[in-house]
Amino acid sequence: MGRVSDAKERLMESVLELIWTGSYGTTTIDQICEKAGVKKGSFYYFFESKADLAAAAFDGAWEVGRAKLDGIFSATVRPLERLRKYCDFAYEFQSEIKAKYGRVLGCPQVSLGCEVCTQEDVLQQKVKQMLESKRKYIETAIRDAYAAGQIEAPDAEAKSRMIMAYYEGLLTQARIQK
Repeated sequence: MGRVSDAKERLMESVLELIWTGSYGTTTIDQICEKAGVKKGSFYYFFESKADLAAAAFDGAWEVGRAKLDGIFSATVRPLERLRKYCDFAYEFQSEIKAKYGRVLGCPQVSLGCEVCTQEDVLQQKVKQMLESKRKYIETAIRDAYAAGQIEAPDAEAKSRMIMAYYEGLLTQARIQK
């Protein structure tokens, strides 16, 4: 029986951390391999480029995040409670990040997206899709709250865009201000 390797997963975890705590542009393949404890040849066995690795890593992280959001935004949870739970989740997550790294790191998708949107179309599209998916969770909660007569928001899409802009702006400011 052949040896089972977790090199691909370690590369994906490493690139996420290096990009989020630093930047995409300054993160090198050598740094990723060193952090992951993987030889450079193994990197190229799994991925053609740093952009391909980052896209795969963000996909993997999104699957985990989406599962959490599915629970938070479950239709069995009252609409306004969904929004409160999302705020609590975001606060707790950023608190854990601050405890681990000594500073707030903000939203990983926005951090990457701001940096690569004019250079890496694959990553720009990936970030755009993830942020749009997050927004739709909020839109659904707003639409359901409006239908239940709990809030005045006849245009749930516009309200969700406003909330996401505010939310992502707060996270970006938190990252900047440490």
